[in-house]
Amino acid sequence: MPKLTIDGKEIEVAPGTNLIEAARQLGIEIPHYCYHPGLSIAGQCRLCMVDIEKAPRPTIACNTQAADGMVVATQTERVKETQRSIMEFHLINHPLDCPVCDQAGECWLQIYYMKYGLYDPRMVDEKVHKPKAVPLGPHVMLDAERCILCSRCVRFCDEITGTGELGIFHRGDQSEIGLFPGRDLENKYSGNVVDICPVGALTDRDFRFQVRVWYLDTAKSICPGCARGCNIDVHVNRRRPHHAGGKRVARLKPRFNAEVNKWWLCDEGRYGYGFVDDASRVTTPVWRSEPVPWDTAIAEVTRALGRHAPDAVGVVASPKMPNEDLMAVRRLAEALGTRQVGFKVPPRTPGDQDDLLIRADKNPNTRAAELIGLDGDVAGILTAARSGRIKALWVFGHDLFDSAWLESDVTLALGALETLIFTGTNAGRTSALAHLVLPATAWVERDGTFTNWEGRVQRFRPAVEPLGEALPEWDIVGRVLGMLGHAASATRAEHWFVDLAANVEAFRGMTYQSIGETGRMTQ
Repeated sequence: MPKLTIDGKEIEVAPGTNLIEAARQLGIEIPHYCYHPGLSIAGQCRLCMVDIEKAPRPTIACNTQAADGMVVATQTERVKETQRSIMEFHLINHPLDCPVCDQAGECWLQIYYMKYGLYDPRMVDEKVHKPKAVPLGPHVMLDAERCILCSRCVRFCDEITGTGELGIFHRGDQSEIGLFPGRDLENKYSGNVVDICPVGALTDRDFRFQVRVWYLDTAKSICPGCARGCNIDVHVNRRRPHHAGGKRVARLKPRFNAEVNKWWLCDEGRYGYGFVDDASRVTTPVWRSEPVPWDTAIAEVTRALGRHAPDAVGVVASPKMPNEDLMAVRRLAEALGTRQVGFKVPPRTPGDQDDLLIRADKNPNTRAAELIGLDGDVAGILTAARSGRIKALWVFGHDLFDSAWLESDVTLALGALETLIFTGTNAGRTSALAHLVLPATAWVERDGTFTNWEGRVQRFRPAVEPLGEALPEWDIVGRVLGMLGHAASATRAEHWFVDLAANVEAFRGMTYQSIGETGRMTQ
């Protein structure tokens, strides 16, 4: 374990640690552009210069490993002058695009200029002009004039996705990022090049010109797009109040978790939040095609479930529901005395999977539904409905027509029911047939936890207010339990998690606090 000194502070680091990471552990920032901890070392930007004792000239920190006895200085006059010169070099042909650039406010050219630049510009010649607003693929736009040739995007496509769409072409001040002939940037992780671009050269076509970043609020969350459970930040436009309509969620960004997704996020998850503000959102309880107050809707649900024998009542939960809601469904099944409970509905099209992040299971919480014990036979429940043995069915989240089952079989099953209850975020063919439709909150509108395919329990937090009168499923089920005469004291999602941790062995002893920001494995 090499022990070294940086700016007068001693630290011991793991072998192979470079000076940027060693300094970071001490809370010391060494500015850099081309270095990224998830990519190979390029050493191109030359901004991360430091002075090393006995070295004749400043040295780049990204490609210098910590050595025992090394003495490093990051604040000498020679280092500061070098940083100013490098910043002047990077900005020599840079356009004055800050007023119209989407990266403004989170651009490392701006940030580092204010911290390490502040030079008097000497450029008097005409700047080199390069292509602007060039679509590279369905999600990414290139402005070559803003590019500082850090090569992060090139290395990402070469080393992470292995697709190799991008390269650096031409020489000298004519060099620019571009696509190889006949290629488009359309791999399944293309949005990550926007995340790792330190300037405004690569921007998100979905986000472009939508909102300035200083108007964004951030909530820590989990991607619900598949069983991986990638850690994300939800960026919300706070200038778009929830009652004003339109797009409230501005974008999703990956949040680092070394055990789950590291720095990355697939495009399917990144752009899969459109349903949150879609026109198909269910926002009001509906009974027999008429909007009703929640009290009336809960009373009708309770009456429909309570007037039949236990085996004549079925519940279809969803693996998209959080842990807390699945535990509430289990309590509902116990209260009703029914064993006709399941959650597995085969998708119409099998999901794809790869070796990086993407899982074939496009549900975020299948593992929890199995652990909680809700894995009954949904196909059998529909068969029983077709034969008239099940009279009342409560469906959570699923549009049963969007499955591998024959539409005619689903139609017959749902049509034979005396009462069909649908609870979900968005309307579909199943909700169109339902006698009762109850609006549920989207995951960004509530608190809760998911359990990913490996058994890691991870927490997400509310980012926006619920649309209309939507409620979390645990709240809806809890109100029904109260009407059925069972204790319904839960007023927060956390109360249901306490119940889960006390009664399901895999979650034993867990709390929201012990889950933390990076999750905790089930037993």
